Amino acid sequence: MLKTIDTSIAFPFSVKIGFNKLLEQYDALSNSENEIIAKKAKSILETAEQNPILKEGFTDYSILSEYQNEVKIILQDVFSEVLTLNEIKFATIPLQNIVLSSSQRFKNILKEAGEEFDLVIKNMPDDDLYIFGCTIIISMYYGYSLNFKRPIYYDIPDCNGILRTYKVLYNADFIEILPTKDAPEFTKADYEELLDNFDNIDLWKEKFPPKSYQFNGFVISSMFDVTDDQSISNIKSTLIQINKREKKTFIENFENVFQRLFNSNNIKVGFSIFTQEDNSLTQAYQSNIKSFLLNHQETIHCKDALCMFSYDKLIKDKNYYTISDVEKLYQLTQGREPQLKALHEQGIESAIFAPIAEDGQLLAILELVSNQKGELNSINANKLIDVMPFILTAVKRAKEEEENEIEAIIQRECTSIHPSVRWKFEEAARLFKKEQQEGKPNPNFKRISFKKVYPLFGQIDVKGSSKERNDATLKDLQLQLKLVKNIIEKASTLEDLIIYQQIKFKIDQFEDHLKQQFKVDTEQKLTQFFNREIEPIFRFQLNKQQQLKEDIEDYFNKIDDTLKVIYFYRKNFDDTISLINKNMASIIDRKQIEAQSMYPHFFERFKTDGVEHNMYIGESITKENSFNEIYLYNLRLWQMQVMCEMENTYYNHQHQYPKALDVASMILVFNQPLSIRFRTDEKHFDVDGTYNARYEVVKKRVDKANIKGTDERITQKGKLTIVYSQKEDEKEYLQYVKFLQAKKRLANNLEILELDDLQGVTGLKAIRVDILYNDKAEDVYFTYKDMLKDKK
Repeated sequence: MLKTIDTSIAFPFSVKIGFNKLLEQYDALSNSENEIIAKKAKSILETAEQNPILKEGFTDYSILSEYQNEVKIILQDVFSEVLTLNEIKFATIPLQNIVLSSSQRFKNILKEAGEEFDLVIKNMPDDDLYIFGCTIIISMYYGYSLNFKRPIYYDIPDCNGILRTYKVLYNADFIEILPTKDAPEFTKADYEELLDNFDNIDLWKEKFPPKSYQFNGFVISSMFDVTDDQSISNIKSTLIQINKREKKTFIENFENVFQRLFNSNNIKVGFSIFTQEDNSLTQAYQSNIKSFLLNHQETIHCKDALCMFSYDKLIKDKNYYTISDVEKLYQLTQGREPQLKALHEQGIESAIFAPIAEDGQLLAILELVSNQKGELNSINANKLIDVMPFILTAVKRAKEEEENEIEAIIQRECTSIHPSVRWKFEEAARLFKKEQQEGKPNPNFKRISFKKVYPLFGQIDVKGSSKERNDATLKDLQLQLKLVKNIIEKASTLEDLIIYQQIKFKIDQFEDHLKQQFKVDTEQKLTQFFNREIEPIFRFQLNKQQQLKEDIEDYFNKIDDTLKVIYFYRKNFDDTISLINKNMASIIDRKQIEAQSMYPHFFERFKTDGVEHNMYIGESITKENSFNEIYLYNLRLWQMQVMCEMENTYYNHQHQYPKALDVASMILVFNQPLSIRFRTDEKHFDVDGTYNARYEVVKKRVDKANIKGTDERITQKGKLTIVYSQKEDEKEYLQYVKFLQAKKRLANNLEILELDDLQGVTGLKAIRVDILYNDKAEDVYFTYKDMLKDKK
């Protein structure tokens, strides 16, 4: 502690220690009707009269030692002996660390802090201290209402070295402030100017130069231990302010505030993240934060990390779980309970585990541990009640940031991912991120693959789409040639130019080519002819020949702005294909939501000249030990029903399309499980391995296959075609066909056909059956179990 007033501090007033204002109150009390009070007051006044320096004031702190007994007599009512061990109180002068007198409890606190400790206000910059002094003058001397009271705190270590935070309240009833001859005049205008200039320290010093006022008296400081409240505030600040640069020191700061909250240097803090998909606990996102429950393991199933009692408490009920004596319980259970074993191995003697949850959804577990028995228990666990909302907010934010980072990695390394397999990509992204954080050179995104999954493929395809597209193109070109020919013939009658004869000759040649054979390069040649030769002539004639203006304007109005050719028949075809794809895709997308609820599986679809879909179902996709082949059978039956509905929807609304087209539906059956992997270069799943490649070959070629010994395509409008290679597949699907015939989805006619060999693929067969159409497609789906019931 300082022994003299620090005159080096820039302040608007000089300070004298004096007791005049307090003595004035005793002067009034000396006339009290209460004889005891009056007698006591007179005794104190007599002491002051014998020592006038105590009333006049002094700046030499050492004088207090000389008048120690007299000061104690004057301040006896301020520091009551009855409350000296309860109140934390001391007399001082504003904003300095001089103690004039104090309660015994205050002395005890300073004694524990050590001889080298100095009282320092922790939250007031120097300029703010100066302005605070100015506001004291403005309020107490000039009487203007100006409130610059900010909470003042001291951090004082206890005997264990734990910083305790104390809030300070000042009683300034016993001070006098008077201007010196150096004090400038202070007006209302000055006051109003300062109201808008808090940050202008030079202006404040202009109105109140250093030491231009005289302070005489003392203040009474009362302190209150607010360590718990400050710890909660510090936890909030620590969580809010954390950024990437501070992550390395985050856990140290976090442990420090929890140590203050629980008043122990032994407290360590850990986190474990809860993953709902597989009911597991995982190490926290930052590498410097550990989990004491996991004890160096990266991830562990909750039921392998906790006994049944602690599992129910933490995971199911989301309540605190405490262990005040780890060693005792470890011996009682002979080390069989996993959480006790993990804590015992780490030398932990007491612990609190607090679930971090919102709306019944567990996100993580806060782990507080100590190497002292009984230090953490079910009673002081209640200190966490006020802390958990801030921790919840921070965990949610960290989880969102983690998910955003993982999403960014997935989007960069992959593409839009189906929900059924998303967990696998997230797992790989977390590992990728961990390798990045650990500074590993060239971290790789883990290969994504699923083994032993059953494939399902289906398509509803526009029949003869290539021919229809060529026909539409041909009609557009013929129409444009006809319009050009008419205008050129009319132009030649108005102006007999040889060039018109040459253009008519080229037009006749193009017309002959279109009638005889429409080649691949014909469209390109004609487009060049229209744009390079015809358009310049028409632009020229547009302003020259009024008789041609209407015809030429009509021609240009028919030209598509983008393609620069007539786009009428092709537009009808393209719009029809687009609508077919949109409507068919919306049906299967909607139905997929229902199918996922039956059993999770991978699904993707593609729009071509129609809609194709791939599905894969199996144990490795679900991440659960729950797959049974009945779910495969169920999905196959579901697929057939959806194909029938898509056909019904199309033909019931065919009249609404710009062009009448026919569609044909096909299902490909592959009865052996295979492996698939995600190809990051192509951003999609594909079969993995040479043997499985046969499946992809069949998928690409089968819809173009013919019935063996004929020129008839296996896929036909109005029919559902099921392609397979094994006898057991035939038996299975004949059951489905029979069932759907009974449900009026399929007709009673049925064909079993052999297919011509494809390149590298032989022995394919097909079941082909007519689809029944009705005006009101029933939105009812039958399961494999329904079929089994019907058979009974």
